[in-house]
Amino acid sequence: MSLLASVDGVKLHCEERGGGPAVLFVHEYGGSCRSFDMQVAAFRARHRCVVFNARGYPPSEVPASVGSYSQYHAVADIGAVLDGVGIERAHLVGVSMGAASVLQYTLKEPGRVLSATLVGIGSGSDDPPLFRQTAEANAKQIEAGGMRAFAEQMGRNPNRVRMMEKNPAEFRRSLEELSRMSPVGHANTMRGVQARRQPLYAHEKRLASLRVRTLVVVGDEDAGCRKPSEFLGRVLPDARLVVVPRTGHAVNQEEPAEFNRLCLAFIEAVTVAGA
Repeated sequence: MSLLASVDGVKLHCEERGGGPAVLFVHEYGGSCRSFDMQVAAFRARHRCVVFNARGYPPSEVPASVGSYSQYHAVADIGAVLDGVGIERAHLVGVSMGAASVLQYTLKEPGRVLSATLVGIGSGSDDPPLFRQTAEANAKQIEAGGMRAFAEQMGRNPNRVRMMEKNPAEFRRSLEELSRMSPVGHANTMRGVQARRQPLYAHEKRLASLRVRTLVVVGDEDAGCRKPSEFLGRVLPDARLVVVPRTGHAVNQEEPAEFNRLCLAFIEAVTVAGA
């Protein structure tokens, strides 16, 4: 475990396990580096696994100003982690908010990305004004009611129901961890990163010229991410789209065995093709 400084000096909590070709995991809004424990356990025999907590997510530093939170900062933090642990090129795996950051980092620094796996990406792309309105309402709820009430509300979301049914232990663990997070960090992340993020469709021209092997994974019951994921499957030149049946948003936690099999096979295929 270590604390790494990003470009603006914000300290990021980072952990490493295993050895081999590097895989960097980037977590969702409602998660943390712990969201990938089941992936690290499966990957570490063949890969150097790196996880970190986003800014605003203790034990990473929690800047007080919303100006320290944005898609730009999230992308810069990925680069800072890779630099901080001495990795020049890596396979990137992102979920939801983390997938959005992975995609933007890949567009910015394609030469450093061996492959990209994007899970549950595109929330808000189909109705940006409503998404921004909901994000502000969520930020205000966090400030007024605290993280535990927000975690309980998140657990009732339709795209979380399947995880509660299929992996109740992970569901409870993740909500308990979320309830202990920083209200300042989460409210600022909601306003600075989530609410200001452009819809995926705004990047169509840049995406069409991206030559990085990409795996797009979405649960068939993740309503807000189905169309954006299908869009990426059509527009990205080297993308494969997988729709997982009877599954919600956080596919890696809800269906860990299937996700690990799928993602490891994809990464191994990319490695062999590049050898």
